[in-house]
Amino acid sequence: MTKLDSVIVTHNPKNLPISKAVIWLHGLGASGHDFEPIVPELGLSDEVGVRFIFPHAPKIPVTVNGGYVMPAWYDILEMTLDRKVDVAHIDASSQAINQLIDEQIAQGIASQDIIIAGFSQGGAVAYHTVLTNQRVLGGLLALSTYFATSSQIDAVGANHSIPVKIDHGQFDDVVPMLLGIRAKESLQKLGLTPTFSQYPMAHQVCLAQIKEIGAWLNERFGV
Repeated sequence: MTKLDSVIVTHNPKNLPISKAVIWLHGLGASGHDFEPIVPELGLSDEVGVRFIFPHAPKIPVTVNGGYVMPAWYDILEMTLDRKVDVAHIDASSQAINQLIDEQIAQGIASQDIIIAGFSQGGAVAYHTVLTNQRVLGGLLALSTYFATSSQIDAVGANHSIPVKIDHGQFDDVVPMLLGIRAKESLQKLGLTPTFSQYPMAHQVCLAQIKEIGAWLNERFGV
């Protein structure tokens, strides 16, 4: 996969050195602009400089949508609860995210200060990227998503103790909450201790959740 174009948003009200980064992946059919408006709503501390990277997924044919070409991190082959997906394509997208991680490290941000976040399809790539990574990362934020490659990962190396926040809507009819619960259970079997929060919403985010994500990020950033 070629280098991903991204939307960059900076939180840095005191013009401090940028020391933290969040790489946030959008869902199927969306773009890097999808979560751009969330940054000022998070309530992040003024005492930290954070760079948010919102990459755009490439446009590919998606089987479950009749082969229609749209922004997607991987092809979805069926919409059953077990969700047969293109694992090789997930891995390719993960490698593209690793390039973004490398770029942040080259700009002076330590790997343990880089958080990977993803919504829906982007969350599946976030799971794979973090749990197969050889570098210690700062956290994993999984929003309304599922652990698509759980059967391919039987051990976690560098990120065996990474903080994981899983959020899901109780009324999600696109990615049923059961899949979020299964992801939590799969991570627990791998030895991780994820937190799981549910909200009275569908396949989306809500303001109360955004505020809690901001508090979680502040905690990860030590501010």
